[in-house]
Amino acid sequence: MAGWNADTAAGPLGSDTITLVEGSSFCISSANGDIHPGLPQGVFHQDTRILSRWELTINGQPIEQLAAETKEPYRALFAGRVPRSDGYADSPLLVERLREVGAGILEEITVRNYSRQPAECSIVLVVEADFADLFEVKEARITREWKETRRLEGDSLEIRGQWEGIRKSVMIRAEGAGVGAKALGFRTTIAPFGQWSTRVSVAPTVDGTTVPFAHPSRGGMSPSDRRREEWVAKIPVLQIGNRSIERTLRRSYEDLGALRIQDPDHPDRVVVAAGAPWFMTLFGRDSLWASEMALPVDPSLALGTLRTLADLQGSVVNTDTEEEPGKILHEVRLDVTTGQALGGKSAYYGSVDATPLFVVVLGSVSRWGFGKDTISALLPHADRALDWIRDYGDRDGDGFVEYGRPNEHGLINQGWKDSWDGINFADGTIAEPPLALCEVQAYVHGAYVSRAWMAYDDGDLALASELRERADRLKQKFNEDFWLPDKGYYAVALDRDKRPVDACASNMGHCLWFGLIDEDKAPSVVEHLMSPEMFSGWGVRTLGSNMGAYNPASYHNGSVWPHDNALIMSGLLRYGFIEEAQRIGTALLEAAEYSGGRLPELFCGFDRQQFTEPVPYPTACSPQAWAATTPIHVVTSLMRYDTHVSLGGIWLDPVLPASFGDLHISNAPMGNARITIDASGTESTVHGIPEGLTVYHGQRPWMSELVERHLRKPDQ
Repeated sequence: MAGWNADTAAGPLGSDTITLVEGSSFCISSANGDIHPGLPQGVFHQDTRILSRWELTINGQPIEQLAAETKEPYRALFAGRVPRSDGYADSPLLVERLREVGAGILEEITVRNYSRQPAECSIVLVVEADFADLFEVKEARITREWKETRRLEGDSLEIRGQWEGIRKSVMIRAEGAGVGAKALGFRTTIAPFGQWSTRVSVAPTVDGTTVPFAHPSRGGMSPSDRRREEWVAKIPVLQIGNRSIERTLRRSYEDLGALRIQDPDHPDRVVVAAGAPWFMTLFGRDSLWASEMALPVDPSLALGTLRTLADLQGSVVNTDTEEEPGKILHEVRLDVTTGQALGGKSAYYGSVDATPLFVVVLGSVSRWGFGKDTISALLPHADRALDWIRDYGDRDGDGFVEYGRPNEHGLINQGWKDSWDGINFADGTIAEPPLALCEVQAYVHGAYVSRAWMAYDDGDLALASELRERADRLKQKFNEDFWLPDKGYYAVALDRDKRPVDACASNMGHCLWFGLIDEDKAPSVVEHLMSPEMFSGWGVRTLGSNMGAYNPASYHNGSVWPHDNALIMSGLLRYGFIEEAQRIGTALLEAAEYSGGRLPELFCGFDRQQFTEPVPYPTACSPQAWAATTPIHVVTSLMRYDTHVSLGGIWLDPVLPASFGDLHISNAPMGNARITIDASGTESTVHGIPEGLTVYHGQRPWMSELVERHLRKPDQ
């Protein structure tokens, strides 16, 4: 259907699917290690499926699954056995497949013979490469037929494809293999209680050159291992009394490290990919939120993401891609040849919130004292983003930023709830765009305040005062037009006729974090967010269970999103609702225990009393950037940890639940230094404070307080 959100169109991967990810490459397979072309599986490099079939048989039998374990986000070990031809259950032939994804894959296959007799084995790997675009695979509509040729040489098979002048190829090498046009094979006799092994590699060819994937000697470190080691050395070391929470935080570190991708044009820059399996690329909104939440761990992610987004900032009006001067893009695709990408180009700009969030994250990086030269270079881009808010974002001049696609192929909804039915009235009627979302107004308010901070730090008090006045006007108008006094909460949006969209949704929780909600209205908002209709026991639902469009197994109309809850939790803390924030944070970390410490993109909104474990959402990305950063954000938020280097302060006022135990963090970045933090309950100490900074046990002053203190006019 026209305007169907590609984000939700993928078929379920299945509960036994194994996903490996490293940079811009990923691999999806069945739990026995095989890859089947009829399923959304494969090895992908730069958004192209370079391997569509990878099926291992021994003596004509597929491998029976025993276990699959992800060792690191980029490496997995599969264990299986070869079914007996005589039908007996126990087989003496066990198979191990150790797979690593990088620029392609490297797989070590080992067959062990637990028999007193020698085992004659015919081992065959059937391989295919269809060079399908990621969107074709994801949406199960592969329409292109590549003209394929295969070249055999020694123990190597090269598969070449050509389509309308585009050429791609992949090289498969197997130690000691006999190579045929469709498969690689081995014949061997495995001695009693002996074993046999080989290594097989798959590497893509880009622009006629095979992408290097330096395979280490057995027992050596791979490029991914070295990249991981460098990442671990630069991020904080964390210890916490609650071992389950510690495992979850370490898993978040691991996943965030694997989701880092390099800008192909600027290898020194690292940006955050949105998530696996389908979004291993730069996204405006997702990458910015992940960078913001990971700031206390590694500021280089935010700096790289900001610089890359600034380079791609809109400069012209293009209705196909929805580019506009000053606008920050929605997503980048690395090698899209089908035209199925949104807008038909590598960059698509259909996002209403990435642009104000760009300014928000830039302000956060500035406050933390990171990358001063980079901040100065990016300030003109921030000002262009503010110009977009005024000239293009506020389409009708009513003071609110709204969206409405200018074409028939872009996203219908362009906030974070970007499924086609994601914004609706209390009775379930879908709201018609142009739509002004409540949380987008909060992000715009945050952009004004963030730019005011930076102006204040630069001594430009006039600009700081002007931006603060804009923020104040927006806050006043928002509380007049979005507040629903008869319901006691805020409208999720204003529709095309400026009618308040009256569903009780989680969006308004974001407004708490940015201070957009009037103090007298906050208690009622919090009461609704924490009501049985909204709070499932695992987190706040995207939509209340008493709403007309509610469905606990929908993408945006009743599900629970970890990042959404993390932002709501921070907002609760800002307004002083500590117990409610602790309840959400604890629930999220408990939910992570049921998925190996890894929070998925979302899970279903069934009540915790109905199902004692979080119910998975079938097409959820995992790992996913802002879900990976959620546990980090939960802990740093409950530490009430913040800084403003130019004000000379580190603010720390922890409200950690007793169940967390003692918290010790070392090697934490702070300006140009590294600090150590100890916290337990409401107590904390900081060591290694950079010169010129002071630790304050309380919350950082908000911009409004500084305005009152420093920016009053002489006659006031």
